[in-house]
Amino acid sequence: MSNTEFEQEEWLFEIKPKNNFFSLNLKEVWQYRDLLLLFVNRDIVTVYKQTVLGPLWYLIQPLFTSIIFTIIFNNVAGIQTGSIPPFLFNLAGIMVWNYFTSCLNDTSDTFKKNASIFGKVYFPRIIVPLSIVVSNLVKFGIQFLIFVAFYIYYVFNGMELQLSSITLFFPLLVVLMGFLGLGLGMIISSLVTKYRDLSFLVGFGVQLLMYLSAVMYPMALLKEKLPSFGWLIEYNPLAYIVETSRYLLLKEGTISGFGMLYTVVITFVIVVVGLLIFNKTEKSFIDTV
Repeated sequence: MSNTEFEQEEWLFEIKPKNNFFSLNLKEVWQYRDLLLLFVNRDIVTVYKQTVLGPLWYLIQPLFTSIIFTIIFNNVAGIQTGSIPPFLFNLAGIMVWNYFTSCLNDTSDTFKKNASIFGKVYFPRIIVPLSIVVSNLVKFGIQFLIFVAFYIYYVFNGMELQLSSITLFFPLLVVLMGFLGLGLGMIISSLVTKYRDLSFLVGFGVQLLMYLSAVMYPMALLKEKLPSFGWLIEYNPLAYIVETSRYLLLKEGTISGFGMLYTVVITFVIVVVGLLIFNKTEKSFIDTV
């Protein structure tokens, strides 16, 4: 082949360095969609591959957590949940919260856990955290089925059916929670390449954040009992998602139009900032990990 013919040949893909901070090239993610599905399958299959109980761990964790919360916060502390059984109230909040924490914790170690792969072969790095968010939907789906099973049980035992047309908006809240976990996870993952201490603070910080996200109590309760600290929950987008999720599923709590608009805006900003920082870090992370 002559040099002229070589220069005129059209290439299917062309890999170039990303010199522009705002060059995200999200179209490339669609071109690698098959790889995304492979990563999703890997995440689902390998997590509990060599465990005795396997996927049953998806069920054990929310059930035992809900039982403990019911005993401590409802029976001992006396937190009221209206006409909704306390166990079902806690299970609804924990189910949604677990999806966020799974997305956040798993994506926050993206560069560190996948350094060997990233250093050998090229593909859009954003595919790895995206696959984590998608694969965690399977875990969420299993926990949601458990919630539905207990919901049906309580309905047959006298609880009033709380479903309505607005319940159909619940999947949108799940997607919003996933994107929030994705955005925060990408930011933390990028920072961990230089500041390893952050990886130790994530687990601790998530546990503290749970108490400020209305997972085990209604938002109105904190504002009533501790009005001077009410701003801590009012400016927490996670609290609005958890509270709204419980309202859509159980008609318990309230829906704040301003709160949800605030949550959508904050989530959008965090995802965009996460993408930009992630995009910048992937160029040079291999020298610091």
